[in-house]
Amino acid sequence: MIMIMKYDIYSLGIMVAVISFLGFSLENLWLSLTKGFIDNRNMNAPFLMGYGLLVVGMYLLLGTPENMALAEMVPVDRSKGEKFFVYFLCAFAVVTVGELILGHLMEKICGIQYWNYNWIPLHITQYTSIPTSIGFAAIITSFMGACFDPIMSVITMIPAQEARSASIILMLIMSTDLVASFSKMHRTRSLNTKWHWEICYCFKPFNGKNIIAKECGID
Repeated sequence: MIMIMKYDIYSLGIMVAVISFLGFSLENLWLSLTKGFIDNRNMNAPFLMGYGLLVVGMYLLLGTPENMALAEMVPVDRSKGEKFFVYFLCAFAVVTVGELILGHLMEKICGIQYWNYNWIPLHITQYTSIPTSIGFAAIITSFMGACFDPIMSVITMIPAQEARSASIILMLIMSTDLVASFSKMHRTRSLNTKWHWEICYCFKPFNGKNIIAKECGID
């Protein structure tokens, strides 16, 4: 079995799927609270593979905050806070550069603006901003410090043959869906919206504050 750092490749593949599903779910939760709808997030299956690849990529590149792969960056005698801060800075850089590259690639290849941060203060082009990079870096650092190893410890309890089969099937599903969805967006020069559901509870601005609107379509 191929090992990468302390985990086998198939367990890491399952982790990619778990995080990809969580990313899909959390994006829709955010949309439901802020805009009052959920949708397929341009995919056919309920996975946003970018999230899974980002988390596992961070592990392969940096390890976890307390056990960084680039140990010379944070000597072992450093405090926990110092280790987390260095990890946060690395995550901030990865998120900022990654969003810039992905956003511009989507615009160039598919002719669409996948997201737009122009409304956010301190944005760097429409594809990244200081506040969003800080937020994503904080979430990544917290997750890698508190959740990555515990989740992996559960995944590694799956028998080897079952883990291998599950990992291969899930990676095939996600990869095929990713290629098919982006190919369609490239061909049609538009988003790949398959379904869009309005929901009945969402946050709406009212006198400068957020309230919960109790009916769909309330302005």
